[in-house]
Amino acid sequence: MDLNRIIRTIPDFPKPGIQFKDITTILKDPAALAYCVDATAERFQGKGITRIVGIESRGFIIGTALAYKMKAGFVPVRKPGKLPAAVLRQEYQLEYGTDVIEIHKDALPPGEKVLIHDDVLATGGTMQAACGLVRSLGAEIVGLSFIVELSFLNPRKKLPGCDIFSLLQYSAE
Repeated sequence: MDLNRIIRTIPDFPKPGIQFKDITTILKDPAALAYCVDATAERFQGKGITRIVGIESRGFIIGTALAYKMKAGFVPVRKPGKLPAAVLRQEYQLEYGTDVIEIHKDALPPGEKVLIHDDVLATGGTMQAACGLVRSLGAEIVGLSFIVELSFLNPRKKLPGCDIFSLLQYSAE
């Protein structure tokens, strides 16, 4: 399926010079949505994945569908103050400052086999922080999955040794 034909680019969002890759056009297309879930699940089939970790907020959409399809549990990684029980926090660098994500301390028992999903892999900072949280709980990261990867930002350098799967890659802005 040609996801590039379906995805929408919004110029100058959220700030001038950014060409934002809007996945909502994929989500509203039943065939494209099914393709994203099915292709990702197929890529990681047979790897013993027991939990899907989805990053707030768009990572929840495909992440929960993957959990259902792969007969795995779903674990959210959220922005500060959104999870009700005890959490672990991870601060990470943004292009223009820092941010924080959190996971419940009891979300992943040691030894769980995890696939972490987010909608877009841009600079890799958010995913690097999510990997840190998952590893701090003793879980094994089997793979990382994305709908879109902005490879021109060289995000994989922050994720060495990870099995990364992206349905669509952009090599130039």
